[in-house]
Amino acid sequence: MKEMYAQLGISSEVYDFGHKIEESLKERFEKFDKTAEYNQMKVLLAMQKNKVSAECFGSSSGYGYDDIGRETLEKVYADTFHTEACLVRPQITCGTHALAIALFGNLRPGDELLAPAGKPYDTLEEVIGIRPSKGSLAEYGVTYRQVELLEDGTFDYDSICKAINEKTRLVEIQRSKGYQTRPSFSVKQIGELIAFVKSIKPDVICMVDNCYGEFVDTIEPSDVGADMIVGSLIKNPGGGLAPIGGYIAGTKECVENASYRMTCPGLGSEVGATLGVNRSFFQGFFLAPIVTKGALKGAVFAANIYEKLGFSVIPDSTEERQDIIQAVSLGTPEGLIAFCKGIQAAAPVDSYVDPEPWDMPGYDSQVIMAAGAFVQGSSIELSADGPMKPPYAVYFQGGLTWEHAKLGVLMSLQKLVDKKLVTL
Repeated sequence: MKEMYAQLGISSEVYDFGHKIEESLKERFEKFDKTAEYNQMKVLLAMQKNKVSAECFGSSSGYGYDDIGRETLEKVYADTFHTEACLVRPQITCGTHALAIALFGNLRPGDELLAPAGKPYDTLEEVIGIRPSKGSLAEYGVTYRQVELLEDGTFDYDSICKAINEKTRLVEIQRSKGYQTRPSFSVKQIGELIAFVKSIKPDVICMVDNCYGEFVDTIEPSDVGADMIVGSLIKNPGGGLAPIGGYIAGTKECVENASYRMTCPGLGSEVGATLGVNRSFFQGFFLAPIVTKGALKGAVFAANIYEKLGFSVIPDSTEERQDIIQAVSLGTPEGLIAFCKGIQAAAPVDSYVDPEPWDMPGYDSQVIMAAGAFVQGSSIELSADGPMKPPYAVYFQGGLTWEHAKLGVLMSLQKLVDKKLVTL
């Protein structure tokens, strides 16, 4: 085995260091196996209940009326996430697009959007209008307010209570940390926040950005009171097979409102051709619990390796996982670049390419991204990225298999060793 890793560029020293870490994680990995097994049965049950058949894998074009595969898949998602309705569409281009559709569909001029976990993910800033942008919610008369987290990374309930007012229409809760070094939130924490918000104003819509969190736990935010959960199919629920797409699951009213923004008023969810992606959507969702398990193992492996080397990691090596993202604060631009070059070098696609920082649309600083993926930008596949600003934190995620995630972590370490940025 060591010889095979050597052919891939992993030195004996790095391999041995990683092997010791891996041996210490067997009990932790068994817990991920059990969660994946439970979620696999949950998805299978939803598929059987809704009588998924070979006919569901067909393609529609044009308007896409009466697409049995699309309609069945949305019932499968709704049953898996225990919601009244769901949109699962290739017309949704990414997670940010799915969130924007949900927000624009359910907010009206004069409403206020509240973010109780501080600033949301960078690409939502222009959607909201935090950074001026054409067509933002701000231009349509939707105001915005945010409440910063407490120093320990928990919700500031006193300030949230004060922030909720007669205009507050929707509360957006971001489950994952995004480009921040705060903790990601557990489903339990999210449920407690939702209960608190609704005790103050019961008619407030609670929407959860569920990106990177699907199938990490045996329950989802929709099981603890969320009116909408939103995500991307090129993250966890697509299982690495979905070539595009996003989902919005929740109450019938919220999903219907979103559908009118996705297409147009009067048409909503009735139109939208699937153009041959149904099989990939079904099969990817079926595999998603197992693929997510591999990504979780890779994240914990990375946390343990880099914490042992003295780097700040969030979550730390022993914390419960709430998403598949592992943040490592590398402290220098050279460290961040070296880590990403290692992830790229471990890829099955474009492994010979050197990633470089660039001015990526939607971000306020240069970003470096490493992802030799079968689907462009797929972050359920092995990938790493980070903004070129202090603390030069890298956000590592994905790996369609645990074995590939393991190689990626070892290769990132190899690049840091080769640059003499760490000593084993």
